[in-house]
Amino acid sequence: MATPDGAQARAREYETIYVLRQDVDPDAADKVAHRVGEVVARESGRLVKVETWGRRRLAYSVAKQKKGVYYYLKYLGTGGVVSELERNLRMLDTVLKFQTVLVRDEVDPDSVTVDPEEVKFARIEPPPEDEKEESREKALGLLDQPEERPRAETEFGDEMGEEEALDEDWVEPGKPSSPPAAAVASTDEKEEKP
Repeated sequence: MATPDGAQARAREYETIYVLRQDVDPDAADKVAHRVGEVVARESGRLVKVETWGRRRLAYSVAKQKKGVYYYLKYLGTGGVVSELERNLRMLDTVLKFQTVLVRDEVDPDSVTVDPEEVKFARIEPPPEDEKEESREKALGLLDQPEERPRAETEFGDEMGEEEALDEDWVEPGKPSSPPAAAVASTDEKEEKP
């Protein structure tokens, strides 16, 4: 990166993380990776490190997605490379989110060595079919149904629900109901007075 007056230009070091949809196929992910590499090269930037973090759970739902495929990029360039990269990521439907952070200012690009193996995008594996079905079932509430409450036994040996056990006026059909406590107290008082 040379300026017109012949002096060596200083670059900045950036990190970008972008997240693809959880159901993205490997070919679509490769297209995004190829486009990212082209943009950085076209804008006179230089990739330093690329990592594929794979499918991970999102902190919160984004566009009704609970998981995403994470990619990490470390590169050198000017502010133009960042704006162009983010513009391209914004246009792609498979990209859910992205964020760029300035790591270091005034970096000499010649002092940074790049391992060719660290700048290769790894191919992701297709999402497992059972994972798609599970998430759909959970979203519909068909899995992880709440368990039934334990049933309490009555004095008659019958089972009843917790609400029924707490109900003081509950009477088993066909059995005589016991008189209210006030009625029992009043009859006892009358018997004591001869």
